[in-house]
Amino acid sequence: MFPDLDPAGYGRHGLHAAERIWPETNCFMDLWIEVVASLGLPPEAMLGFTVRQDFEGDQATFFKVPSADLETLYGLLHQELAIFEHVEDHVGVQIARGRLCLVELDGYHLPDTAGVAYRTEHGKTTVAINRLDVAGRRMEYFHNAGYFALEGDDFDAIFHRLPGADGERPQFLPYTEFVKIGEAPAADDLRLEARRILARHLARRPAQNPIAAFASVFPAQAATLSGRPFSAFHHYAFNTLRQFGANFELLAAHLQWLGDAEAAVAEATVIAETMKSAQFQLARAVSRGKFDKLAGVLDPAVAAWDRLMTELATRA
Repeated sequence: MFPDLDPAGYGRHGLHAAERIWPETNCFMDLWIEVVASLGLPPEAMLGFTVRQDFEGDQATFFKVPSADLETLYGLLHQELAIFEHVEDHVGVQIARGRLCLVELDGYHLPDTAGVAYRTEHGKTTVAINRLDVAGRRMEYFHNAGYFALEGDDFDAIFHRLPGADGERPQFLPYTEFVKIGEAPAADDLRLEARRILARHLARRPAQNPIAAFASVFPAQAATLSGRPFSAFHHYAFNTLRQFGANFELLAAHLQWLGDAEAAVAEATVIAETMKSAQFQLARAVSRGKFDKLAGVLDPAVAAWDRLMTELATRA
């Protein structure tokens, strides 16, 4: 799909710039940002769906661009790929047909996660495989905010090709998707379609302020981290503060790309900044075992969400 990409010289998109509040969001959205940018198309166009993020009682919505939006905006047909033999065999067939495969893998074996999960922590994550050399035991893939390669023992581990295997397919077959490339709309039409999609998602936004719902339980949820390994903080913060903060920073980027909602951009940015500040305060609270000062830290984001939705509804 991208025959000219080189992991050594790959430059990440501006939505992943180091100076952003949240340089990375979640594995699914980050790879789609880079995939769309590698097609020469603006990833900012697909971010209108972020207006619908909610609080799910124990976590923020793990936001993922809808497949329908990808097809409408970029001509990308994204659907499940049935896996009934070895994963790498199916992926190889699709790559030969000019398609990209998204596979849920174990981050333990992904060298780009060095210092976070590589060879230290198991956990599922999604990668988009662009190039595969089974004989050479090498794979090139999009993951998080970049484009990487792995080979050798990591290749064998990812695809369950470890010594002693009997040649049968693995017992666990990961969830896999593939992407067919169609024709994207012209630039002017793309912006018009993006506006229509944003309006449709705005009409389906949460009926109640999701950040207020989160704020009402945040101090109590945070207190459950007391005395636990610090990894528990990372998991909790990722699924709450980071998902809220990164989601609304992407919404700000979308509105800025549309070019006519400066006040809404500012409000979405307040939410992103408040969540980042709250993450630092949560880390201190966990370290000290004192959580009383967390009450009220999300108030600026709560108020910003109300103003943001009012502003967007007025413009819809």
